[in-house]
Amino acid sequence: TRLILNEKMQMTVMDLARERGSVEDLELEDVLQRGFKGILCAESGGPEPGVGCAGRGVITAINFLEEEGAYTDDLDFVFYDVLGDVVCGGFASRCARTR
Repeated sequence: TRLILNEKMQMTVMDLARERGSVEDLELEDVLQRGFKGILCAESGGPEPGVGCAGRGVITAINFLEEEGAYTDDLDFVFYDVLGDVVCGGFASRCARTR
């Protein structure tokens, strides 16, 4: 994501939710950034280190994007770059089945 955004660090959905109170306090425009060639990027983030499951952050972010209408018909591709070592919930297989 940082290469697409010209090495700018992006605030994650979970960081913004913590900052503003909850994910319900966010708007789609808060989490999406436009990068190289118009590519839209969102970062899920996760819980504070040592607290909770990283997979929960991914699921929360995907649910937020769905509910806010991020998946529009004019998108060419949607990529998920998820941690390969998260063992608490099988969220990657859920994404594969529902997309």
